Amino acid sequence: MLAAMPTVLIIDDNAAVAIALDVLFSLHDIGALRATSPEEGLAILDATRVDLVIQDMNFSADTTSGEEGRALFRAIRQRHPDLPVILLTAWTHLDAAVDLVKSGAADYLSKPWNDNRLIATVTNLIELGQANRSLRQRVQQERRVRRDLEQGFDLRGMVWQDAATERVLHLACQVARADVPVLISGPNGTGKERIAEIIQANSLVAGGPFVVLNCGALPAELIEAELFGAEAGAYTGASRAREGKFEAADGGTLFLDEIGNLPLAGQMKLLRVLETGRFERLGSNRERQVKVRVISATNANLGAMIRAGTFREDLFYRLNVIELRLPALAARPADILPLASSFLARGKSLHHCAQAALLAHAWPGNVRELKNVMARASLLAAGDIIKATDLGLPVTLAPGVEVEPDRDAIVQAMARTNGVVAQAAADLGLSRQALYRRMERLGIAR
Repeated sequence: MLAAMPTVLIIDDNAAVAIALDVLFSLHDIGALRATSPEEGLAILDATRVDLVIQDMNFSADTTSGEEGRALFRAIRQRHPDLPVILLTAWTHLDAAVDLVKSGAADYLSKPWNDNRLIATVTNLIELGQANRSLRQRVQQERRVRRDLEQGFDLRGMVWQDAATERVLHLACQVARADVPVLISGPNGTGKERIAEIIQANSLVAGGPFVVLNCGALPAELIEAELFGAEAGAYTGASRAREGKFEAADGGTLFLDEIGNLPLAGQMKLLRVLETGRFERLGSNRERQVKVRVISATNANLGAMIRAGTFREDLFYRLNVIELRLPALAARPADILPLASSFLARGKSLHHCAQAALLAHAWPGNVRELKNVMARASLLAAGDIIKATDLGLPVTLAPGVEVEPDRDAIVQAMARTNGVVAQAAADLGLSRQALYRRMERLGIAR
């Protein structure tokens, strides 16, 4: 589908100016609408979407104060805060136009204008406006998805910001009510168990037990007993009968972490339970029946294990009806700072340079490593502000990494310094001018 032709609204009481601009724009595939007064221009803006406004500064005869232009600009800005506005002036004193540019006008041009400069300015502003609109639409869509997730599902206190994590969450909530096995794959420490908890919390068996077995934390000879239970005397040390994880999870969910560590004999029995819901305890011939939702997780390459003969292919396809791939923390960088803040002790906050160090680190241990780093920093930091040196991480920024302090960091810095901007800027590692710009963008009063 062809993109719509961009449209400029010309607000000028001089018909010759409006016609000249209309012709100029038509030669560059830019549509033009014309209004001869501020009232007509505002009415057009209320009724029609335009990409840019070019407005005169004076509309009454023998008037050169620019007050009419000021009023029009403020009215446009109030109704359409993101719409680019170019000021057109024929008088020598440009102070009013310059002031309005400082207040958010895109540019000002003197009459007679330079056609090439005007077209270049208009084209750049339209392209920038379209890009900003696209970005806003994407952000709004992401906010809608997040709101729907938070309002429609139990997310078990999950902290996230990155779109990659949101995709996993969305899929987890989608499949939660389906009575099928789910395989969660991803590196160690990424939060696979939390995803399993979210699936359980939103499933048809949410009221049932949630039982966890880490297949990588037990000797191979004990895993079967843990899964299926054992009668007294079934193995050395089994002095009394005990139920296994499947019995404990009856009517709920069994989460099998590090499923790749399950020995082949256990894999065969697990496959049978998944297919029939039946099993026997070790040392018993009595068959037992359970109804269990199985969620498994692995950091291993199960495909390679199948080729090596250490993992059953039929079990893999039985477990892998739905697969959720949880990326490493480094692959979802927007999660790092929200997670770090959630792991901090109450009353602690991150210095601007500490944020930079956290974003620059590779996080080979993923979320688990981040949690440990923040717990350590909370204990060792001398004050309530966590500095980069408190983290015990390299503080050199990776190429292209830039961090700006967020709203909370700026508000806290201003409070600590009793509103002295220069002192707060130094505390945040910014120049005073950079802090002023950041405060203005975030709507923080000086």
